[in-house]
Amino acid sequence: MTRVALAMILAGALDAASIAAPAEATWIRQRLDSGLVVLAQENPAAPAVAVSVLVRVGSRWESDGNAGITNLLQQVLVKGTTSRSAFDIAEAAEAMGGSLSASGDTDYAEIKGTALARHWKALLALIADVTLRPALPPAEIDNERRVIASGIKNRLDQPFPLTYDTMMGRLFRGHPYGAPSLGRAAAVEALDRQALAGHYDRYYRAGRIIVAVSGQVPAREVADEVSRLFASAPRDRETGDAPLGAPSAALDRLVINRPAAQAQIMLGFLAPPIGHPDYAAVKVLQMALGGGMAGRLFSELRDKQGLAYSTGALYPARVEPGFFLAFIGTAPASAGKAEEGMRAQVERIRSERVSEGELERAKAYLLGQFALDRRTNARLAWYAAFYEAAGVGHDFADRYVRAIEAVSADDVLRVARAYLTSPTVVRLEPVPR
Repeated sequence: MTRVALAMILAGALDAASIAAPAEATWIRQRLDSGLVVLAQENPAAPAVAVSVLVRVGSRWESDGNAGITNLLQQVLVKGTTSRSAFDIAEAAEAMGGSLSASGDTDYAEIKGTALARHWKALLALIADVTLRPALPPAEIDNERRVIASGIKNRLDQPFPLTYDTMMGRLFRGHPYGAPSLGRAAAVEALDRQALAGHYDRYYRAGRIIVAVSGQVPAREVADEVSRLFASAPRDRETGDAPLGAPSAALDRLVINRPAAQAQIMLGFLAPPIGHPDYAAVKVLQMALGGGMAGRLFSELRDKQGLAYSTGALYPARVEPGFFLAFIGTAPASAGKAEEGMRAQVERIRSERVSEGELERAKAYLLGQFALDRRTNARLAWYAAFYEAAGVGHDFADRYVRAIEAVSADDVLRVARAYLTSPTVVRLEPVPR
């Protein structure tokens, strides 16, 4: 990569880093007697509002026998309440100039909605109805089960998702993080209304729910309205979640043979969760190694050696032990050299400090992407709710930015040596169809 191109990326990232939530925007946090947490923020940027209802339930709370139940439940929640049909829900959301949807993930499940700001009360009422009074229509369960089964099959047919899901299973042996949040085909097929109702009854409890609202709305009034609308949320039956055992990574190399145009190679490592003191340093490590077009994997393996169609590194936020993943997609004939090159770059970042230029670029790119992802009310609400659910506090974003700014080259070297030790390797080798 030329110096001019690098300078443009760095300048763009620095500009992006200045685009953040309005400095005057302050979150109101209110914990109800039931345990439900309300977060509200006035954001005058546009006449719109977004709501994120996060529930502490996801694939982390699933087993082999019901893998995918949270995601299925989320899809069915928006298909009808005790007083509204699926069409009624969609029509009501669109009449407010917005939308409403739901999804299940690893550490949480979400119901989210957007609307013009003047409809904020109606939006909250609609989301409260979906959250607290689901009908779980059997016909909709059957429909969504078929849709999810098709999605699972599609993942198995796509090289990158197949390699990724295989890697998760190898890294997180004996841990729920090893299963895809979409679920497993046999388990999803066996899920019925009784199973979904039991899952809902167990986890949709006030102490597990966070309601976050951001928009051109009166924050104090919003908090009071959420308190009223969600007053009927049932209280928790359990005092907390039982701790999970530590994952046991398979420190070996697995080759998958599948018809494909490209070879896929992944190196995986267990890494610290979002609440760990090393979290910020590992995020900078991720960017230095595999973030953007100036990261080492891209610049060395793609630009200089021509070994990669795509390459990078992943380190998503997890509440429990996370993972660090380096990946590359390459031509089948180049797979051997690509794997050797990726291993060499991992070893290099473990053995020598990144330069000050690399460090500043990595930090600027990371903070720029973070700021750009938080420009909308929907993302602001999600971040606040997720951080609250993760146990780091809804105001974690400001502390996270300061932690990133404080990361040094020595910190990057230290965490690289601590976490990028023995890799779990998964390689997909293309074979003829």
